[in-house]
Parts: sequence; structure tokens; C-alpha cells
Amino acid sequence: MRVGTFVLAAQFPGQGQGEALHRAVRTAEVAEEAGLDAVWLAEHHFVPYGVCPSAVTLAALLLGRTRRLRVGTAVSVLPTVHPVALGEQAALLHVVSGGRFTLGVGRGGPWVDLEVFGAGLEAYEHGFPEALDLLLRWLTEPRVGASGERFSFREVPVVPRPGELIGGAASPEVVVACTSQKSVRLAAERGLPMLLGMHCGDEDKAEMVAAWARWAREAGRDPDEVARIGAEHVSAGVVQLADGPREAAETLVKAMPGWLKQGLDAHVTVDGRHRAMRDPVAYTELLCSLHPVGTPALAADRLAATAERTGITRFALLAEGSGDLAGTEENLRRLGTEVLPRLA
Repeated sequence: MRVGTFVLAAQFPGQGQGEALHRAVRTAEVAEEAGLDAVWLAEHHFVPYGVCPSAVTLAALLLGRTRRLRVGTAVSVLPTVHPVALGEQAALLHVVSGGRFTLGVGRGGPWVDLEVFGAGLEAYEHGFPEALDLLLRWLTEPRVGASGERFSFREVPVVPRPGELIGGAASPEVVVACTSQKSVRLAAERGLPMLLGMHCGDEDKAEMVAAWARWAREAGRDPDEVARIGAEHVSAGVVQLADGPREAAETLVKAMPGWLKQGLDAHVTVDGRHRAMRDPVAYTELLCSLHPVGTPALAADRLAATAERTGITRFALLAEGSGDLAGTEENLRRLGTEVLPRLA
């Protein structure tokens, strides 16, 4: 089982953006010290929900600050960036880090980001498959040209080529954030593992894993390949450890609703469409019920149960839910010293 931490760089009420980013960097450093497997970095624009606008840029910093930890984006929002530009950055980080970089990509949302970056609503609603295919070609082929609906250019050489990594994987790992059956099928047909969100319970994730495997087989992949790729699925969640389950939940219920309301309310749609917002307190309580929130023993049991029910053995756990730097560091250290040994 591989347990990593999920970093949103969340700006809690009363905090500055620099404070949130400092906590994000320290989270990665402490995660490596605590023996965690990876750190996963979220990307958001123009909202305090998360103040990291470029997950790949922060990944570069953290790869330089760490020596063993795997660093991934969760996710880089593909509709608002040119796939070749993102591919060049991913290839560069793959080579210079010795293969420790994972590129997570997703479709994002219908936010004003699409207007600011000139992508338009079409890129969000219909352009993701074309962008993903171009990105994958850039990461696997020596020369790439394009003649699609959104991207069209003459053939150019790929520099640096991911395969220049000596003695390592020929290209960086790519995972796809999946929130719908359409995205599950897309990941399956491309032979890519999924990143499943923290809002989903085990039953929903198990159904998505089963659907992914079925579509992967229908795409012509043999059982061994389906099993190999499927072993790389990632389940996102929340972790909060305390000496008692009530104490852990109270820590999150006290801090997270204010951040959720402030952050989610700041999202603006590009076309004025209505957004159904979750109740912040109810959502926090839901997360506490779904994920490893409680004593270390309870946390280990919940992770093991999720692995058994879904087949997913790779986790990205949000540890900054208290909104406090010292609390986040302690949470990560307890995860490493009191939970990971129970899973081993």
C-alpha cells in the first residue's frame, strides 16, 4: 500500500496566501521525513480554495527540496494550457528528477479560468480528449505534429525527450482525474490509471474501477495489462489523527467549513450557469465518515477497508484540514509513525 498526501494550499479564513503556500511546501518536506510515498498538488485559479495556480511549477520546487518523495499534480487543468507546453514541462521534470514526477491531468470546471486564458467553454466541454491525446503523443514520440480541431501545427522535434532519462521509465506517469463515466471510459481506452476524488465513497469508487476495467478490456488490453495499470489508481481522501475519533472529527468540523464556504463561494462560472453548492458542515461531516479520521488504528482500518472494497492501494490524503501548520506537521508525522506500520 502506498500512502501519500494531497496538498491544496488551502487559504483558511484569516490567513494570507503566503501562509497557505508555506504550509504546502512544509507539508511535502515533512511527508518525506515521515516516510510517505508521494505528495499530490492541486491547481486552482483566482480562488482561496487553493492558492497554487500552477501545480507543475510547485512540483518543480518540491522535487528540488526532496530526494525520495514522488511528486505529482492532482491535477494540472488541461483545457486551460497548451498540451505541448505542459508536455515539455512534464518531460523536463521527469528527466531531471530521475523519474519521480507524476503528471495528473483533469478537465477542471466551467470556471472563468476558461475566459481568462482564452480557451473558451468548448475546450472544457468537448476538447479534453484531443488535448489528452496530443499530450500523450508528446510524451511518447520523438516528433509530433497536429491537425485537430483545436490544435494544428507542423511536425516538430520533442525536446527534451522523456526517454533521455538514463535507466528509468521512458515517459512520466500520467493519471487522469475521473468524476464521470465519460472520463472513466476515456482513461480506460487510453490505458491510464484514474485519480478518484475525496467526495466519493468506497461503493462509488469500486463501481468506477469495475467500469474502467471493463472498458480497458473492450479496448483490447489483456488481463495482465489491465491489472498492471489498474494497480496505479489513486484514491483521494482526508486524514486527521487524534487520540480519540471525536477529537479528530471536531478538529475538521471546526476548521474546514469556513474554508470550504470561502473557497467554493469564490468560484465563478464562465457562462453564468447555476452552481449547486454543498453545505460546508454537512460536506465536512461526510468526509469524516468516509476517510481515515480518528485514531491511528481506526485510520489504518479504514484505509485497509477501502483497499479491500475498491482494489485501490494508492492514496492521496489531505492532511491540512486543521488549517494550522503545526497541526498539519503533527498529523503527517503520526500518519507516518502510527498508521503506515499498521498497514505494512
